[in-house]
Parts: sequence; structure tokens; C-alpha cells
Amino acid sequence: MSSEAARRIVVTGATGNVGTSVVRLLSEDPEVGSVLGLARRIPDWSPPKTDWAAVDLAAERGDLAELFAGASAVIHLAWAFQPTHDPATTWRTNVLGGLHVFEAAAAARVSKLVHASSVGAYSPGPKDHAVDESWPTHGWPDAAYCREKAYLERVLDTFDRAHPRVRVVRMRPAFLFKRESASEQRRIFGGRFLPGPLARPELLPFLPDIPGLRVQALHTDDAATAYLLAVKSDVRGAFNLAADPPVDAALLGEMLGARPVRLPRTAARSAIAAAWGLHLLPASPHLFDAVLRLPIMNCTRARTELGWHPERTAPEVLEEFLQGLQQGAGADTEPLRGRKVG
Repeated sequence: MSSEAARRIVVTGATGNVGTSVVRLLSEDPEVGSVLGLARRIPDWSPPKTDWAAVDLAAERGDLAELFAGASAVIHLAWAFQPTHDPATTWRTNVLGGLHVFEAAAAARVSKLVHASSVGAYSPGPKDHAVDESWPTHGWPDAAYCREKAYLERVLDTFDRAHPRVRVVRMRPAFLFKRESASEQRRIFGGRFLPGPLARPELLPFLPDIPGLRVQALHTDDAATAYLLAVKSDVRGAFNLAADPPVDAALLGEMLGARPVRLPRTAARSAIAAAWGLHLLPASPHLFDAVLRLPIMNCTRARTELGWHPERTAPEVLEEFLQGLQQGAGADTEPLRGRKVG
């Protein structure tokens, strides 16, 4: 890719878990001339070659095309996980905001659009063997997160046909973790008052072994590498991103020295539903239902067409994340700000 072609990259959601890793890699790459990070709140963080603009995708429309003007690529990462009790609010940010980004990219004649989809966009699938990118992407309809990711997949199907000159790439990563995201993810999924120091092996004499709870993980920096490779190549289409091995109770028990104990799905779901209904737990029981049905992904296409290989295994990713939880780790942006509770 020529330096001219890579002169300017725009990143939405640039201060979050994935955005900070993507912006850092772009700013360090000699083939990237400049980066424009879009976020609701401009951070104190100032990586090289990077400018910032305050944008709320739930409200912005007309100004986006002006911000995208002259960009060779737009990487769309912005996403709101909460409030889970008000799916209309997340729909405005995630779906309507996504539509605004896609329309603005076409209006600004951006040649590359890289969109953060997710394993959560996939329809229920197998846990005993891996599926490739041709697996249906209709999500789990009861979970707002999956419903919104799947809806944007349908939008991009239409966008691809209407704007063939725009090279659209859809990244479908597994669960993404890094040390700096620990405080944010604790707040999003466990609640702002859940003490991070509780995530200690000695406090976990046993682990719940729930049927279907077998998922994949990936270090956020490894996912960011895939985004960079997509910007710097001529690929288009969808790419699964995950590290080996898949994570289940047996692997976690071995990591933490805890004994897996079988727990029925109904018992686990009832406890989550009760806590969510009382506003004690941000993660909804509908998302729990979806996680139990997510397929295991085959990442061959990312390896062969992007030349992408994760540097960290899933256990290494989880070990780093757990240490971050215990230490209240974060970064110098508002979403990732470290806050230790307990």
C-alpha cells in the first residue's frame, strides 16, 4: 500500500477496548500518514500522528461525511453495551449510528470500510467443531447485542451491492480482552461495584460447569493487528478472529486450580435473570442465552488471506485480563479509566 493511499484513516469508537489498540498500531505504522479518532469524549491520550474529534453517533449525521472527506479508510468500532434495560437506546447508537457511518463513508467516497462485527452476529452453531464465515449471521434474537450485530450484517449486504467500489471488510472476533480493558469490562458486565480483587484463584474453590459454556477469546492487540492488515491489503468480506484453544470450565479450572462443578443451565440463568431484574447485574440473561449458543469459529481465512496469526493463546489472554481485574487496570481514556473497587 502506498503512503498516498494510507494518508488518512478515521476510527470511530477510538477510545474503547479495541479502538485504543487499533489507533496505537495505526499511529506506529510508517505507511499511515495520519489518524482521526472519533469518540464522544476526547481523551488526554495523544499517540503520534493522531487527531481527535468529539462525535456522538446517536445524534450525528451530516457532519460525519465532512470528517470522512479525504480518508482512505474508515474503521467503525463504536458500540454501546448499556443500558441493557433500554434496548431502544443501544439501537440508536449501534444500529442507527452504524447506518450514519456507512452512509457517510459512501458520501465521502471512502474506498475502504472496515466494520467491527462479532461472533455474536452468528446464528446458533456447534461447540464440537468450528464453522467458517459462511455460517448464517442472524444472531440470537432475544439478545440486543446479537440482534444489533446481525442487523448491521444485513445492512452491509445491501451496502455491498449498492456501493461496489467500497471495499467492505467485516471482522467477527471472539471475546476480546486486554489488561487495560479490565475495569471497563468489569463495569459493563459485572457492575461498577463488583470488586475486581474477587477475581483471585484462591477465592474460587469451584467453577460452575454449565452445558454449552464453551467460547473463544482473543487479545485485543491481536484483533487490532487484523484490522491493520485489512486496511493495508485488498481483501474484502468477513474474517473470523480467535485464539486457541476454546475456553470452557475444564480449561479455566486447570488455569485457576478450581474444580468444575456441573450446574444446570436453568439454575444459572435464573440467578442471572434475578440479578439483572434487580439492576444488580448489567449483563442480561438474554446475552447469557446467546453465549451458550455461539458457534466455535474457524479462523483459516484470516490466516491465509490476511497473513494474520494471534501472538497470544487464550489462556495467556485470560491470565493477563484477570491480573488487570485484580489491579483495577485501565488506560488514559474515559471508557478504559482504571477504577479499583474493593
